[in-house]
Amino acid sequence: MGDRTTINKKKKDLRYLTSGNEACGEGAIRAGCRFYAGYPITPQNELTSYMSKRMEEERGVFIQAESEIAAISMVHGASAAGARAMTSSSSPGISLKQEGISYIAATELPCVIVNVMRGGPGLGNISPAQGDYFQATKGGGHGDYRLIVLAPSSVQEMFDLTYGAFALADKYSTPVMILADGMLGQMMEPLEFDRAIKPPDEIKKPWALTGAKGRKGKSTKSLLLGTGALEGHNIKLQKKYKEIEKKETRSEEYKTEDAEIVVCAYGSVARIARSAVDTLRKNGIKAGSLRPVSLWPFPSKPVKKLALRGAKFLVVEMSAGQMVEDVALAVQNSGQMGFYGRMGGGVPEEKEIVRRAKALNSRGKCKGEKKK
Repeated sequence: MGDRTTINKKKKDLRYLTSGNEACGEGAIRAGCRFYAGYPITPQNELTSYMSKRMEEERGVFIQAESEIAAISMVHGASAAGARAMTSSSSPGISLKQEGISYIAATELPCVIVNVMRGGPGLGNISPAQGDYFQATKGGGHGDYRLIVLAPSSVQEMFDLTYGAFALADKYSTPVMILADGMLGQMMEPLEFDRAIKPPDEIKKPWALTGAKGRKGKSTKSLLLGTGALEGHNIKLQKKYKEIEKKETRSEEYKTEDAEIVVCAYGSVARIARSAVDTLRKNGIKAGSLRPVSLWPFPSKPVKKLALRGAKFLVVEMSAGQMVEDVALAVQNSGQMGFYGRMGGGVPEEKEIVRRAKALNSRGKCKGEKKK
């Protein structure tokens, strides 16, 4: 990253031309991440490679594990010891980590997990996709648990959301997932930041298992066999998840003030959706876009607010239709919705979004609009 650096003298911050994968790694480093364990898989290998270099520079720990299962287990142990820890992979590798993710959620330990999605199912291909939405937001492993799931749509957000993910993980003692895709991981854009590197020893973790030196011993476990113990623990977890839903929902709206058609998309697809909105506006159609930034908790309230006003929704994804189910739950009226998806590495096209939005708009007038 260093050979592509410039200084923005007006703002006095650092500017880099870098990839999404590298921006994600730098965001983690600057948030105080000092333990990384991963296993190579395309299209996130640049992130693993970047962490191998930067961890050495920052005197952190980098481990190329023998498998994805080993990597998530190492992150579990490092988090229990008090480290800010991260792992990353791509779709098939994340599937292998699911048991370990469930364990970490159960033991209420913070960590950050990055999924740079590729085409599937199976080994699929190395093209960008969004077919892991269900796995990320509904709990891909066993048991009643949730992850905070954040979906960046730019290289800048790969840095910003990763940086912030560690604070969220610590605040709620829970794993946080960055859900990106191969396009976002590989693309290069300007990145700006002015945050100083925070020494890991400034991050307080009173729950960490650092040895019982003059204090009561601590333990962390997910095996609870006593009568009612596991149910009680689950009730505690659900209370925490409800608090997260109240406080950590994030979304971004574009030209929705008078929108009759709202294109709903996340990640890199949201960029295409935004361009389609501009084209629709030029064609005289009142269009806007809503981008969920937190996929869980899902921003149901802003979706519902627009739906109650009479807006119709066109959901666009690089999948067979996964986020569309959460939008439908918020809209609660299938007649107000349309869907356009591409699978297996296919990328939605702006002209097709425009065509489908026009077709949805012609189905009938929005609530409150007088018929001509």
